[in-house]
Amino acid sequence: MKYDFETVLDRYDNGSVKWNLMKKKKPQVERGIVPFSIADMEFKNPPEIVEALKDCLDQGVLGYQTAEPSWYEAVTGWTRRRYGWETRPEWFYTTPGIVNALYHGVAAFTEEEDGVIVMPPVYYPFYKAVEENGRRMVRCPLIEGENLHYSIDCEKLEELASKPENRLLILCNPHNPVGRVWTREELMEVSRICLKHQVFVISDEIHCDLIMPGNTFTSFASLSEETEKNTMTCMAPSKTFNLAGLQASCVIIPDQERRRRLKAQMAKVSFEGRVNALGYKAMEAAYTKCDAWLDEAIQVIWENHRTLKQFMEERLPEIRTAKLQGTYLQWMDLRALGWTPERQEEIMTEADLFFDEGILFGPEGKGFERMNLACPKSVLLDALSRLEKAVRQNA
Repeated sequence: MKYDFETVLDRYDNGSVKWNLMKKKKPQVERGIVPFSIADMEFKNPPEIVEALKDCLDQGVLGYQTAEPSWYEAVTGWTRRRYGWETRPEWFYTTPGIVNALYHGVAAFTEEEDGVIVMPPVYYPFYKAVEENGRRMVRCPLIEGENLHYSIDCEKLEELASKPENRLLILCNPHNPVGRVWTREELMEVSRICLKHQVFVISDEIHCDLIMPGNTFTSFASLSEETEKNTMTCMAPSKTFNLAGLQASCVIIPDQERRRRLKAQMAKVSFEGRVNALGYKAMEAAYTKCDAWLDEAIQVIWENHRTLKQFMEERLPEIRTAKLQGTYLQWMDLRALGWTPERQEEIMTEADLFFDEGILFGPEGKGFERMNLACPKSVLLDALSRLEKAVRQNA
C-alpha cells in the first residue's frame, strides 16, 4: 500500500477524548492499550491534508475565514464524483460539527412538543438533540433480522408519520451503529412515506464515504427533486479522513425557505455556521486530493472486519457480529453470554477492552457492543485475544 495504516499511534498524552475517557474509566490502564469507542480513527491523517495545513500555516495568518469558491468547487465536486448527486454552492452551510447541525435542525424545523422520529438503536446524540430542544422522542425501532441484518420498519414508520404532530425524521444513512447501507429501494419507501405525510427529513450521512465492497451508497436527497427539497443532508470529512478535531462539516439544503429557517436559528446563538481557518483548508484538500487514501483505508477496514468475523466464528461463536456494509463500526451481539449491561461493562473494563456499550444507543442495544475497526490490524488482533480470554474467564 502507498499509505501507512500499520503504525500504532500513541495518543495517551495528546488530549484525545477517546483515550482520556479510557483513562478516566480505568486510571491504571497500561500505556499501549488502544480504545475502540468513539468514532475517530487510529490512523495517521492523509499526508495530502497535512501538507495543505502546513502550507496554510506557512502563510502566517489565521484570521477570520469564510468559504472560498475553491471550497465550493471541492464539495460539489465530491458529491458529484462519489454519489452522482449534482449539488449547488448556494445549498451549502458550513457548521462546526454534525451534532451542532442536528441540534439547530431540530430547533429550526419543529416546534416545542412536536414529535421527532428516530430509528433505534441509533447514534445517541440524536436523542439529545430531540430532548434538549424540548421535542418529543418518537421511536421507530429497526427490525432485527437473521444474522443481525436490520431493516426499516416501514409499516411502523407510516403509522407514526401519519400523525400530524410528528413533523421530522432523523435518518442515519449509513446507519450507526448497525452498519447498514440502506438500499435505494428502502430509501424510496421512506421518502414516499415522508412526502405523503409532510414529514421533513434530516439525513445524517457522515459515514457515507465509508462503504464496504459490494455495497452502494445512495444519498437520500438524490432520490428525486421532491425528496431533495424535503431533506437537510449532513456531511463532513471528519469520519472519512479523521478530522473530527477540526470541527468542520456542512449541511446541504436545496429548499430556499428551509435554508432561511436554519440560518435564522443559527443566528440566535452565533454566526451562522462559520468554520475555523484550518477546517476550510482541510476539507478542500480532503475532497480534492484524498480519493486514493480513502480507497486504501476502506480496504484496511474491510480486512479488519473479515478478520474479526473469522475470529468470532472460529473462537467465539457465542458472539454474533453484523456484516459490515458501511461505517467502520462493528456491531456485536453478546446477549448469549447472559451478562447484565453493568456486568458486561465491568468485564470489558477488567479486560482492557473499551468499546461503546450497546445500551448507549437505546434499549434495543442491550447486550451489544460497538467496536471501532479503524485501527492497525495488530491492534485489533491484540483486542480479540483479550476478548476471548475475558469470555472464557467469565463463562
